[in-house]
Amino acid sequence: MEILRNWWVRLSAVLATAALTVFIPAAAWAATGPGEMVVEAARRRSRGGFGIFGLVCCLIVVGLIVLALLVIMRNRRSGKRD
Repeated sequence: MEILRNWWVRLSAVLATAALTVFIPAAAWAATGPGEMVVEAARRRSRGGFGIFGLVCCLIVVGLIVLALLVIMRNRRSGKRD
């Protein structure tokens, strides 16, 4: 039963993180007014999407999340051995 509870907690944490990853930027985007963003994007006409800056930023964020998960998992394992 303990294993089931642990997996349920992990699954809930992953789903909550995924939901917050989607909803927080969406709420910020909605607060600024989508009309302004659409007009600005149409004026600028960037052909590369996010460009190299967006790619680097995305990779840094993903790397930090993976690093945080590894540190948390390592601390949990070392705590059980004591």
